[in-house]
Amino acid sequence: MWAGRRVVLGVSGGIASYKSCILVRRLIEAGAEVEVVLTKGAGEFVGPVTFEALTGRPVLSSLWERGRALAHIQLSQTADLIIVAPATAHLIARAAQGLADDILTTLLLARTAPLLLAPAMNDEMYARSETQANLKKLCSAGVAVVGPEIGALAEGPSERPGRMSEPETIIAHATRLLRGGNLAGRKVIVTAGPTRESIDPVRVVTNRSSGKMGYRVAEAAWERGAEVVLISGPVALPDPIGVMVHHVETTLEMEQAVRAELPKADVLIMAAAPADFRPSSPNDAKRPRVDGALAIPMEPTGDVLDSTRGVRKPGSLMVGFALETGDALAKGLAKLERKGLDLIVVNDALEPGAGFEKDTNRVALLGRDGTRQILPLQSKREVAEAILDRVEQTIGR
Repeated sequence: MWAGRRVVLGVSGGIASYKSCILVRRLIEAGAEVEVVLTKGAGEFVGPVTFEALTGRPVLSSLWERGRALAHIQLSQTADLIIVAPATAHLIARAAQGLADDILTTLLLARTAPLLLAPAMNDEMYARSETQANLKKLCSAGVAVVGPEIGALAEGPSERPGRMSEPETIIAHATRLLRGGNLAGRKVIVTAGPTRESIDPVRVVTNRSSGKMGYRVAEAAWERGAEVVLISGPVALPDPIGVMVHHVETTLEMEQAVRAELPKADVLIMAAAPADFRPSSPNDAKRPRVDGALAIPMEPTGDVLDSTRGVRKPGSLMVGFALETGDALAKGLAKLERKGLDLIVVNDALEPGAGFEKDTNRVALLGRDGTRQILPLQSKREVAEAILDRVEQTIGR
Protein backbone atom coordinates (compact mmCIF):
# COMPACT_ATOMS: atom_id res chain seq x y z
CA MET A 1 0.00 0.00 0.00
CA TRP A 2 2.66 2.54 1.03
CA ALA A 3 5.59 1.31 -1.05
CA GLY A 4 6.81 4.15 -3.25
CA ARG A 5 4.14 6.57 -2.02
CA ARG A 6 5.40 10.13 -1.66
CA VAL A 7 4.23 11.78 1.56
CA VAL A 8 4.83 15.37 2.63
CA LEU A 9 4.61 15.79 6.39
CA GLY A 10 4.01 19.33 7.57
CA VAL A 11 4.86 20.02 11.20
CA SER A 12 3.58 23.15 12.91
CA GLY A 13 4.67 24.56 16.24
CA GLY A 14 3.14 22.52 19.05
CA ILE A 15 4.44 20.26 21.80
CA ALA A 16 2.81 17.30 20.01
CA SER A 17 5.47 17.63 17.30
CA TYR A 18 7.52 15.01 19.18
CA LYS A 19 4.94 12.49 17.95
CA SER A 20 5.69 13.57 14.38
CA CYS A 21 9.08 11.88 14.68
CA ILE A 22 7.33 8.58 15.44
CA LEU A 23 4.91 9.20 12.58
CA VAL A 24 7.81 9.68 10.15
CA ARG A 25 9.43 6.46 11.32
CA ARG A 26 6.19 4.47 10.93
CA LEU A 27 5.58 5.82 7.42
CA ILE A 28 9.11 4.95 6.32
CA GLU A 29 8.83 1.48 7.84
CA ALA A 30 5.66 1.02 5.77
CA GLY A 31 7.62 1.90 2.61
CA ALA A 32 6.69 5.55 2.05
CA GLU A 33 9.06 8.29 0.91
CA VAL A 34 8.70 11.15 3.38
CA GLU A 35 9.58 14.82 2.95
CA VAL A 36 9.28 17.03 6.03
CA VAL A 37 8.30 20.70 6.03
CA LEU A 38 8.75 22.61 9.31
CA THR A 39 7.24 25.92 10.33
CA LYS A 40 9.44 28.31 12.30
CA GLY A 41 7.53 27.42 15.47
CA ALA A 42 7.95 23.70 14.91
CA GLY A 43 11.71 24.15 14.78
CA GLU A 44 11.58 25.42 18.37
CA PHE A 45 10.28 22.02 19.50
CA VAL A 46 12.03 19.51 17.18
CA GLY A 47 14.95 20.65 15.05
CA PRO A 48 15.41 19.83 11.36
CA VAL A 49 18.43 17.61 12.06
CA THR A 50 16.15 15.08 13.79
CA PHE A 51 13.87 14.80 10.78
CA GLU A 52 16.80 14.71 8.36
CA ALA A 53 18.24 11.79 10.31
CA LEU A 54 14.90 9.95 10.20
CA THR A 55 14.16 10.54 6.51
CA GLY A 56 17.62 10.83 4.99
CA ARG A 57 16.36 13.93 3.18
CA PRO A 58 16.86 17.68 3.70
CA VAL A 59 14.08 19.45 5.57
CA LEU A 60 12.28 22.50 4.17
CA SER A 61 11.82 25.23 6.76
CA SER A 62 11.92 28.49 4.80
CA LEU A 63 10.76 29.96 1.50
CA TRP A 64 14.16 31.61 1.17
CA GLU A 65 16.50 28.60 1.18
CA ARG A 66 19.14 29.06 -1.52
CA GLY A 67 18.95 26.53 -4.31
CA ARG A 68 15.45 25.40 -3.33
CA ALA A 69 13.37 28.41 -4.35
CA LEU A 70 10.58 26.31 -5.91
CA ALA A 71 10.92 23.17 -3.78
CA HIS A 72 7.62 23.81 -2.00
CA ILE A 73 5.78 23.98 -5.34
CA GLN A 74 7.38 20.79 -6.56
CA LEU A 75 6.55 18.95 -3.33
CA SER A 76 2.97 20.20 -3.22
CA GLN A 77 2.26 18.99 -6.74
CA THR A 78 4.12 15.67 -6.79
CA ALA A 79 3.07 14.28 -3.40
CA ASP A 80 0.56 11.45 -3.15
CA LEU A 81 -0.56 12.79 0.23
CA ILE A 82 0.11 15.72 2.53
CA ILE A 83 -0.26 15.28 6.28
CA VAL A 84 -0.02 18.12 8.80
CA ALA A 85 0.66 16.76 12.30
CA PRO A 86 0.39 18.56 14.57
CA ALA A 87 -1.96 21.09 13.01
CA THR A 88 -2.15 23.93 15.53
CA ALA A 89 -5.04 26.37 15.87
CA HIS A 90 -2.83 29.00 14.22
CA LEU A 91 -1.99 26.80 11.25
CA ILE A 92 -5.64 25.75 10.82
CA ALA A 93 -6.78 29.41 10.88
CA ARG A 94 -4.22 30.45 8.26
CA ALA A 95 -5.02 27.48 6.02
CA ALA A 96 -8.76 28.19 6.26
CA GLN A 97 -8.19 31.78 5.12
CA GLY A 98 -5.98 30.72 2.22
CA LEU A 99 -2.93 32.53 3.55
CA ALA A 100 0.52 31.76 2.13
CA ASP A 101 2.73 33.53 4.62
CA ASP A 102 5.29 30.79 5.30
CA ILE A 103 6.68 27.63 3.72
CA LEU A 104 3.93 25.30 4.95
CA THR A 105 0.87 27.42 4.20
CA THR A 106 2.27 28.25 0.75
CA LEU A 107 2.72 24.55 0.07
CA LEU A 108 -0.85 23.84 1.23
CA LEU A 109 -2.30 26.52 -1.02
CA ALA A 110 -0.45 25.13 -4.06
CA ARG A 111 -1.25 21.47 -3.36
CA THR A 112 -2.93 19.04 -5.74
CA ALA A 113 -2.71 16.04 -3.37
CA PRO A 114 -5.21 15.01 -0.65
CA LEU A 115 -4.64 16.75 2.69
CA LEU A 116 -5.02 15.19 6.15
CA LEU A 117 -4.89 17.41 9.25
CA ALA A 118 -4.24 16.12 12.78
CA PRO A 119 -5.28 18.99 15.08
CA ALA A 120 -3.49 19.41 18.40
CA MET A 121 -4.03 22.27 20.84
CA ASN A 122 -5.34 23.31 24.22
CA ASP A 123 -8.88 21.98 24.73
CA GLU A 124 -10.31 25.49 25.17
CA MET A 125 -8.72 26.61 21.90
CA TYR A 126 -10.21 23.63 20.09
CA ALA A 127 -13.68 24.25 21.54
CA ARG A 128 -13.74 27.92 20.42
CA SER A 129 -16.28 28.70 17.72
CA GLU A 130 -13.54 30.31 15.61
CA THR A 131 -11.53 27.07 15.48
CA GLN A 132 -14.63 24.99 14.74
CA ALA A 133 -15.61 27.36 11.92
CA ASN A 134 -12.12 27.12 10.43
CA LEU A 135 -12.20 23.33 10.52
CA LYS A 136 -15.69 23.25 9.02
CA LYS A 137 -14.52 25.47 6.17
CA LEU A 138 -11.54 23.21 5.47
CA CYS A 139 -13.66 20.05 5.60
CA SER A 140 -16.17 21.56 3.17
CA ALA A 141 -13.23 22.08 0.79
CA GLY A 142 -12.39 18.36 0.92
CA VAL A 143 -9.72 18.38 3.63
CA ALA A 144 -9.74 15.27 5.87
CA VAL A 145 -9.30 15.56 9.64
CA VAL A 146 -8.28 12.96 12.22
CA GLY A 147 -8.84 13.72 15.90
CA PRO A 148 -8.18 15.40 18.18
CA GLU A 149 -8.71 12.99 21.05
CA ILE A 150 -9.42 13.24 24.75
CA GLY A 151 -6.39 12.74 26.98
CA ALA A 152 -3.56 14.40 28.84
CA LEU A 153 -2.33 17.71 27.41
CA ALA A 154 0.93 19.50 28.13
CA GLU A 155 -0.81 21.57 30.79
CA GLY A 156 -2.39 18.55 32.47
CA PRO A 157 -5.34 16.12 32.23
CA SER A 158 -8.36 17.07 30.17
CA GLU A 159 -11.77 15.54 29.56
CA ARG A 160 -12.27 17.40 26.27
CA PRO A 161 -10.71 16.94 22.80
CA GLY A 162 -7.37 18.59 22.10
CA ARG A 163 -4.73 15.87 22.20
CA MET A 164 -3.24 14.87 18.84
CA SER A 165 -4.13 11.40 17.61
CA GLU A 166 -1.46 8.73 17.93
CA PRO A 167 0.76 8.01 14.89
CA GLU A 168 -0.91 4.63 14.26
CA THR A 169 -4.33 6.30 14.13
CA ILE A 170 -3.09 8.98 11.75
CA ILE A 171 -1.59 6.35 9.43
CA ALA A 172 -4.85 4.37 9.45
CA HIS A 173 -6.79 7.47 8.38
CA ALA A 174 -4.15 8.28 5.78
CA THR A 175 -4.45 4.76 4.37
CA ARG A 176 -8.23 5.12 4.13
CA LEU A 177 -7.82 8.46 2.37
CA LEU A 178 -5.53 6.97 -0.29
CA ARG A 179 -7.12 3.57 -0.94
CA GLY A 180 -10.61 4.23 -2.24
CA GLY A 181 -12.47 1.36 -3.95
CA ASN A 182 -15.98 0.03 -4.43
CA LEU A 183 -16.65 -0.05 -0.68
CA ALA A 184 -16.38 3.72 -0.28
CA GLY A 185 -19.68 4.94 1.15
CA ARG A 186 -21.02 1.39 1.65
CA LYS A 187 -22.19 0.05 5.00
CA VAL A 188 -20.46 -3.20 5.95
CA ILE A 189 -21.38 -5.33 8.96
CA VAL A 190 -18.76 -7.74 10.27
CA THR A 191 -19.29 -10.22 13.07
CA ALA A 192 -16.35 -11.63 15.00
CA GLY A 193 -15.32 -13.82 17.88
CA PRO A 194 -17.20 -16.41 19.93
CA THR A 195 -20.35 -16.06 21.96
CA ARG A 196 -20.78 -17.32 25.50
CA GLU A 197 -23.77 -19.09 27.01
CA SER A 198 -24.10 -19.23 30.80
CA ILE A 199 -24.05 -22.48 32.74
CA ASP A 200 -24.27 -20.53 35.98
CA PRO A 201 -23.12 -17.04 37.09
CA VAL A 202 -19.47 -18.17 36.83
CA ARG A 203 -19.22 -20.81 34.09
CA VAL A 204 -19.97 -20.55 30.38
CA VAL A 205 -20.14 -22.65 27.21
CA THR A 206 -18.04 -21.11 24.42
CA ASN A 207 -15.49 -22.02 21.73
CA ARG A 208 -11.89 -21.23 20.75
CA SER A 209 -12.55 -18.35 18.36
CA SER A 210 -10.16 -15.45 19.01
CA GLY A 211 -11.95 -12.94 16.77
CA LYS A 212 -8.75 -12.20 14.85
CA MET A 213 -10.21 -13.01 11.43
CA GLY A 214 -13.26 -10.79 11.85
CA TYR A 215 -11.23 -7.93 13.29
CA ARG A 216 -8.81 -8.05 10.35
CA VAL A 217 -11.76 -7.95 7.95
CA ALA A 218 -13.29 -4.97 9.77
CA GLU A 219 -9.98 -3.07 9.70
CA ALA A 220 -9.44 -3.69 6.01
CA ALA A 221 -13.04 -2.80 5.07
CA TRP A 222 -12.78 0.51 6.93
CA GLU A 223 -9.48 1.31 5.21
CA ARG A 224 -11.27 0.74 1.88
CA GLY A 225 -13.69 3.54 2.73
CA ALA A 226 -16.65 1.58 4.12
CA GLU A 227 -18.77 2.53 7.09
CA VAL A 228 -18.05 -0.52 9.23
CA VAL A 229 -20.08 -1.90 12.12
CA LEU A 230 -18.30 -4.69 14.00
CA ILE A 231 -20.47 -6.92 16.17
CA SER A 232 -18.05 -8.71 18.44
CA GLY A 233 -18.33 -11.45 20.98
CA PRO A 234 -15.93 -11.53 23.96
CA VAL A 235 -12.34 -11.21 22.69
CA ALA A 236 -8.98 -9.90 23.93
CA LEU A 237 -8.45 -7.49 21.02
CA PRO A 238 -8.49 -3.67 20.88
CA ASP A 239 -11.31 -2.05 18.91
CA PRO A 240 -10.21 -1.36 15.31
CA ILE A 241 -9.55 2.29 14.44
CA GLY A 242 -12.51 4.07 12.88
CA VAL A 243 -14.91 1.15 13.30
CA MET A 244 -18.16 1.27 15.29
CA VAL A 245 -18.08 -1.71 17.64
CA HIS A 246 -21.02 -3.41 19.38
CA HIS A 247 -19.85 -5.82 22.09
CA VAL A 248 -22.19 -8.73 22.75
CA GLU A 249 -22.10 -11.81 24.94
CA THR A 250 -24.63 -14.41 23.79
CA THR A 251 -25.76 -15.74 20.42
CA LEU A 252 -29.16 -14.12 20.95
CA GLU A 253 -27.51 -10.74 21.58
CA MET A 254 -25.46 -11.15 18.38
CA GLU A 255 -28.61 -12.02 16.43
CA GLN A 256 -30.41 -8.95 17.80
CA ALA A 257 -27.48 -6.68 16.92
CA VAL A 258 -27.28 -8.06 13.36
CA ARG A 259 -31.05 -7.72 12.96
CA ALA A 260 -30.90 -4.05 14.00
CA GLU A 261 -28.10 -3.15 11.56
CA LEU A 262 -28.85 -5.42 8.60
CA PRO A 263 -31.72 -3.52 6.91
CA LYS A 264 -29.35 -0.67 5.93
CA ALA A 265 -26.25 -2.78 5.24
CA ASP A 266 -24.76 -3.34 1.80
CA VAL A 267 -22.58 -6.23 2.98
CA LEU A 268 -22.69 -8.69 5.87
CA ILE A 269 -19.53 -10.69 6.58
CA MET A 270 -20.39 -13.31 9.18
CA ALA A 271 -16.92 -14.17 10.53
CA ALA A 272 -18.09 -14.88 14.07
CA ALA A 273 -18.35 -18.36 15.58
CA PRO A 274 -21.56 -18.17 17.62
CA ALA A 275 -22.12 -20.96 20.12
CA ASP A 276 -24.29 -23.67 18.55
CA PHE A 277 -25.68 -24.89 21.87
CA ARG A 278 -26.62 -23.38 25.22
CA PRO A 279 -27.64 -24.87 28.58
CA SER A 280 -31.38 -25.46 28.64
CA SER A 281 -31.73 -24.28 32.25
CA PRO A 282 -28.81 -22.17 33.52
CA ASN A 283 -28.32 -22.30 37.29
CA ASP A 284 -28.90 -19.15 39.33
CA ALA A 285 -26.01 -20.04 41.66
CA LYS A 286 -22.61 -21.62 41.21
CA ARG A 287 -22.75 -25.38 41.64
CA PRO A 288 -19.98 -26.56 43.99
CA ARG A 289 -17.56 -29.22 42.76
CA VAL A 290 -18.19 -31.28 45.87
CA ASP A 291 -21.71 -32.00 44.54
CA GLY A 292 -20.07 -34.45 42.13
CA ALA A 293 -20.48 -35.07 38.41
CA LEU A 294 -22.33 -32.46 36.40
CA ALA A 295 -24.64 -33.19 33.48
CA ILE A 296 -25.80 -30.16 31.49
CA PRO A 297 -28.85 -30.54 29.25
CA MET A 298 -28.19 -28.50 26.08
CA GLU A 299 -30.41 -27.01 23.39
CA PRO A 300 -29.57 -25.43 20.02
CA THR A 301 -29.10 -21.67 19.83
CA GLY A 302 -30.73 -19.64 17.07
CA ASP A 303 -29.08 -19.43 13.65
CA VAL A 304 -28.05 -15.80 13.12
CA LEU A 305 -27.96 -15.98 9.31
CA ASP A 306 -31.23 -17.86 8.94
CA SER A 307 -33.17 -15.85 11.50
CA THR A 308 -32.20 -12.51 9.95
CA ARG A 309 -32.74 -13.50 6.31
CA GLY A 310 -36.02 -11.59 6.12
CA VAL A 311 -34.46 -8.22 7.04
CA ARG A 312 -31.66 -8.25 4.46
CA LYS A 313 -31.50 -5.14 2.29
CA PRO A 314 -32.46 -5.97 -1.32
CA GLY A 315 -29.33 -6.39 -3.42
CA SER A 316 -27.04 -6.70 -0.42
CA LEU A 317 -24.13 -9.15 -0.36
CA MET A 318 -24.00 -11.97 2.20
CA VAL A 319 -20.68 -13.61 3.11
CA GLY A 320 -20.52 -16.56 5.49
CA PHE A 321 -17.75 -18.63 7.06
CA ALA A 322 -17.60 -22.41 7.42
CA LEU A 323 -15.03 -23.92 9.76
CA GLU A 324 -15.32 -27.66 9.19
CA THR A 325 -13.55 -30.93 9.90
CA GLY A 326 -13.46 -33.37 7.00
CA ASP A 327 -14.79 -32.72 3.48
CA ALA A 328 -14.78 -28.99 4.20
CA LEU A 329 -15.51 -27.84 0.63
CA ALA A 330 -18.60 -30.02 0.25
CA LYS A 331 -19.93 -28.88 3.61
CA GLY A 332 -19.17 -25.26 2.73
CA LEU A 333 -21.08 -25.51 -0.57
CA ALA A 334 -24.06 -27.01 1.23
CA LYS A 335 -24.03 -24.15 3.75
CA LEU A 336 -23.72 -21.58 0.95
CA GLU A 337 -26.94 -22.88 -0.61
CA ARG A 338 -28.81 -23.53 2.63
CA LYS A 339 -28.28 -20.03 4.02
CA GLY A 340 -28.72 -18.05 0.81
CA LEU A 341 -25.17 -16.68 0.71
CA ASP A 342 -23.29 -15.02 -2.13
CA LEU A 343 -19.85 -16.12 -0.93
CA ILE A 344 -18.59 -18.50 1.71
CA VAL A 345 -15.12 -18.70 3.25
CA VAL A 346 -14.25 -22.31 4.03
CA ASN A 347 -11.41 -23.69 6.08
CA ASP A 348 -10.55 -26.92 7.82
CA ALA A 349 -10.22 -26.70 11.61
CA LEU A 350 -7.52 -29.39 11.51
CA GLU A 351 -5.36 -27.56 8.92
CA PRO A 352 -1.90 -26.80 10.46
CA GLY A 353 -1.45 -23.06 10.99
CA ALA A 354 -5.12 -22.26 10.28
CA GLY A 355 -8.37 -21.99 12.20
CA PHE A 356 -8.94 -20.67 15.70
CA GLU A 357 -6.36 -18.78 17.76
CA LYS A 358 -3.85 -18.47 14.92
CA ASP A 359 -2.47 -15.41 13.12
CA THR A 360 -2.59 -17.26 9.81
CA ASN A 361 -5.31 -19.01 7.85
CA ARG A 362 -5.75 -21.13 4.73
CA VAL A 363 -9.16 -20.80 3.15
CA ALA A 364 -11.19 -21.43 0.02
CA LEU A 365 -13.58 -18.80 -1.33
CA LEU A 366 -16.67 -20.38 -2.88
CA GLY A 367 -19.08 -18.17 -4.80
CA ARG A 368 -22.75 -18.65 -5.56
CA ASP A 369 -21.79 -18.17 -9.22
CA GLY A 370 -19.73 -21.36 -9.07
CA THR A 371 -16.33 -19.70 -8.72
CA ARG A 372 -13.76 -21.38 -6.49
CA GLN A 373 -10.57 -19.72 -5.22
CA ILE A 374 -8.13 -21.73 -3.09
CA LEU A 375 -5.78 -19.46 -1.13
CA PRO A 376 -2.39 -20.47 0.31
CA LEU A 377 -1.57 -20.28 3.98
CA GLN A 378 -1.12 -16.59 4.76
CA SER A 379 -1.75 -13.97 7.42
CA LYS A 380 -5.33 -13.30 8.42
CA ARG A 381 -4.94 -9.72 7.20
CA GLU A 382 -3.99 -11.07 3.75
CA VAL A 383 -7.00 -13.38 3.86
CA ALA A 384 -9.18 -10.39 4.78
CA GLU A 385 -7.88 -8.46 1.77
CA ALA A 386 -8.63 -11.40 -0.54
CA ILE A 387 -12.16 -11.68 0.81
CA LEU A 388 -12.74 -7.96 0.32
CA ASP A 389 -11.30 -8.10 -3.20
CA ARG A 390 -14.04 -10.62 -4.02
CA VAL A 391 -16.66 -8.50 -2.28
CA GLU A 392 -15.61 -5.41 -4.26
CA GLN A 393 -15.62 -7.31 -7.54
CA THR A 394 -19.12 -8.62 -6.86
CA ILE A 395 -20.69 -5.47 -5.47
CA GLY A 396 -19.16 -3.36 -8.25
CA ARG A 397 -20.90 -5.31 -11.02
